[in-house]
Amino acid sequence: MSEHQITSDWELMRLTSEGDRAAFKRLVEKYHKAVLNLAYRFLGNREEAEDAAQEVFLRVYNSAKRYEPQAQFTTWLFRIATNFCLNKLRHRQRLQEVPLESSSNRTEQVSDLNLPAPEQTRPDDHLEQKERNRIIAESIASLPPNQRMAVILKRFEGLSYQEIAKVLNVSVSAVESLLFRAKQTLKKKLEPYVQNV
Repeated sequence: MSEHQITSDWELMRLTSEGDRAAFKRLVEKYHKAVLNLAYRFLGNREEAEDAAQEVFLRVYNSAKRYEPQAQFTTWLFRIATNFCLNKLRHRQRLQEVPLESSSNRTEQVSDLNLPAPEQTRPDDHLEQKERNRIIAESIASLPPNQRMAVILKRFEGLSYQEIAKVLNVSVSAVESLLFRAKQTLKKKLEPYVQNV
């Protein structure tokens, strides 16, 4: 089968399970950015996100023989990424690591969440938009882990409630609850800034 004929992720995974490294490389090329963005938005650290993406694709490769296409490939992939990120966060909290970087430095990292770029051309408008993006990113980063991941999957990855439920391994009503609570928390945190706009 030629490279151009292979379009389905399932077929790429089947070939990967047979040791086809080119098929696996195509999967990585196709989804690396999405996994990296998901990990970065959740962990708030570029280096950790890059490590996470590598680990996620290593797990995908090692799971290729057991992969069964019961859901969309991206749902399965995001579930692996989500579990890794949640475990990474739990591990970080258990160790009670104190970051070597200052909190303001972390804020600068977290604020780069691919939020819409400002269309204004005036420098003060650009600075205001950048500050708004930073505040939104900090607010999302302060949410409890499952709420944060649900918001990231919905807002930035565009997943449906059903897909988020599969990724997080919870019911659709649990996803609705997570997103509702996150929305309420974000509304409270962002209220002073919305009024000033």
